[in-house]
Amino acid sequence: MRIRDHRSDDEPEINLVPLIDVILVLIIFFVVTATFDARSVLKLELPRATGEPSGDASKALIVLVNAEGRYFVGDREVLRDDLESLKTTIAEVAGSDRDRTVMLRADARTPYQAVVTVYDALGQLGFRRIMSATAPPQPGAQAAAGTVR
Repeated sequence: MRIRDHRSDDEPEINLVPLIDVILVLIIFFVVTATFDARSVLKLELPRATGEPSGDASKALIVLVNAEGRYFVGDREVLRDDLESLKTTIAEVAGSDRDRTVMLRADARTPYQAVVTVYDALGQLGFRRIMSATAPPQPGAQAAAGTVR
């Protein structure tokens, strides 16, 4: 006699949870590895200095910043690179004349923070006529300095 098994027969089924997991992992992989090229959207034209030299440069207070970020006011070197030392030296060299033109000459390799520190010191001391010295453009350099991508 055959005894019949009343257990339900196993129905084959497709489990979708592992398939969804694999698809989500692939989506995350493609999103993370995709390169978004935002540089091509932003095009900058670098400034050029083609203007005529100013006639006030002969009596201007000269502030130099070298490539290492060291400051020179007139013929004096600022011994420390903090804001207060720079302000003290500028005030000593310039005296009480705050209407005097200031010529800022910074090396092209100067850290930007050093230039900002000079502008900050001059602004706090009350100087309003500040010129930035630039080199005239070289004839062959215009094509090389066109746009930045």
